[in-house]
Amino acid sequence: MGKNKKPAKKSGGTKFIIIGIIAAIVAVGAYSAINGNTNSGSRLSLDTSKGSPILGSESAPVTIVEFGDYQCPFCQRWNINTKPLVVRDYINTGKVNMIYMDLMVVGADSLKAHAGSYCAEEQGLYWQYHDFLYANQGHENDGWANSQNLKTLVSQMDGIDAQAFSQCLDSGKYESRAKENNNIAMKAGARSTPSFIIIGPDGKGTQITGAQPYSTFQEVIEQKLAA
Repeated sequence: MGKNKKPAKKSGGTKFIIIGIIAAIVAVGAYSAINGNTNSGSRLSLDTSKGSPILGSESAPVTIVEFGDYQCPFCQRWNINTKPLVVRDYINTGKVNMIYMDLMVVGADSLKAHAGSYCAEEQGLYWQYHDFLYANQGHENDGWANSQNLKTLVSQMDGIDAQAFSQCLDSGKYESRAKENNNIAMKAGARSTPSFIIIGPDGKGTQITGAQPYSTFQEVIEQKLAA
C-alpha cells in the first residue's frame, strides 16, 4: 500500500464551499439509489469543516469532495483503482486537493468505521487509515467493521497506537461528527456511494456518481483547470 503525502490542515476558507452544480454524470456502480433531483445551475453551501483533513495543497485550484462509505465495495474499487492516479497526476502536483465526507448507507457498522477515521486523525494518520480500511475491506455487513473486529484490524496498521485508537473508538466521541457529515451529504443531494463533486476555481461544481474510471475524472478536472 502506497503512502499519501501528509495532508495539510484545513483553513477557514474550506469550511463552506459555495458551489453551482452545472452537470451531472450518472452511471452504474453506485451502491444505493441515485438521486436525480440536482438542478443545473443550483447553488448550495457545503460545510466540509468536520470532514477529512485536506489531501493535497490548500491552494490547489480544484477540489474533489468524495461522499463515501468504508463498507461500500464500489468505494473500495474507486479508492484502489482510480484515486492513486488522481493523487499521482493532480494532487501531488498541486492542481487538485481532496476532502472525504462520511455517507453511511451500507449498515450499522459503518458508523464505527467512520468514527474511527477521526480517532486515527488524532494520531496524524487519517489518510493512512482511509487507505488501509479500503485495502482490507470485508463484505458489507458481515461484521468486519464492528467495534472489536475494527480494533483488531487497525492494530495491524503501520504507526498506529492501537491502545489509544481503541480507547478513542470505545468512547464514541466522533460518532456525532460522522453523523453530522452524513446529514450534510444527504442535504447536498448525495444518495449513493461513491459520489463526488468536483469544484473548479470559479466555484462551479460537476457531480460524478459511481466508481467511474480515471478517464472520467481526468476529463472533468482538465475542464476545470482550463476554465
